[in-house]
Amino acid sequence: MTKTAIEWTDATWNPVAGCSIVSAGCKNCYAMQMAKRLEAMGMEKYKGLIKKTGKNTVWNGVIREDIDSLAIPYKWKKPRKIFVNSMSDLFHEDVSDKFILSVWDVMKNTPHHNYQILTKRPKRMAKVLSDTIEDILPNVWLGTSIEDARVIDRVDYLRKVPAKIRFISFEPLIGSVGNIDLSNIHWAIVGGESGSKARIIKEEWIDEIYQQCLNYSTAFFFKQWGTWGKDNKKRSKKANGREYRGRVWDEMPKTAMYS
Repeated sequence: MTKTAIEWTDATWNPVAGCSIVSAGCKNCYAMQMAKRLEAMGMEKYKGLIKKTGKNTVWNGVIREDIDSLAIPYKWKKPRKIFVNSMSDLFHEDVSDKFILSVWDVMKNTPHHNYQILTKRPKRMAKVLSDTIEDILPNVWLGTSIEDARVIDRVDYLRKVPAKIRFISFEPLIGSVGNIDLSNIHWAIVGGESGSKARIIKEEWIDEIYQQCLNYSTAFFFKQWGTWGKDNKKRSKKANGREYRGRVWDEMPKTAMYS
C-alpha cells in the first residue's frame, strides 16, 4: 500500500501488520476492516490477523514483521510524507526492538522523506528510543493517539520521546480532553469517526484542542467531521466535510523551528 486518502500524509508504508485493541479509540479501527479485505484478496501478509467477535471483526493480536517491505522507501525517489504502519503499531509489545531498529535505519538512510509514526503505546516508544537510538532524526515525526480524557496520560510519555517533531492525533475524537497540556507538542490532528458505527463528535471538544493549540503555538490540522456533522446529524463523510470555524485547517509543523 502506497497511495492514501489520508489528508495529512502522502503515502503509507507497512513494515508491520496486525495489532490488538488497547483502548476505546480502537473500537471501530478502519485497519481491522482493511485487513479483512486484504486477506480476502489473497494477500499473505494479512492472513490470519483478525477474528470475529459477535458481528464485529477485530484484531486477534497476531503481529507480522515484514522484512521485505524495508526496501520500499528506497525505491521512492521523490520526497514524500510517509505514514509508517497504517495497518499496525510499530511500538506494539510484540514488535521486536531489533525490527524497530531496522525500520529506524531505513528512515535514517532516506532523509529525503518525512516519516510520521503514530502509536497508542507511547510509553514503550519513549523507552525503546531512549535506550537504543543514538540519532534523533529530523525527518521522523513521532506521535500518539488520544481519543478522550481517559488516555490523556499518553501526552506525558510522548514528551519523553527524543524527537524533533512530536504530534498528537485526536482521532477519532470521542470525548473531551479538557485543557490538555501541549507544551513541546508541535502538531495536532483532530478528526471525527467515520462509518456506520461512528461515535459522535462535539464541536466544544474540538474548541478545547484548538484553544490549546493557540496557547502553545501548536500547528492545528482538522481532518474531518466524519459521519457526524457539527449539528449532531449523521451524513456521509464527504457531505459533512472538513470546515471548522468557517475554513479548512491544514497547518503542518514548522520543521525549521526544531532544527
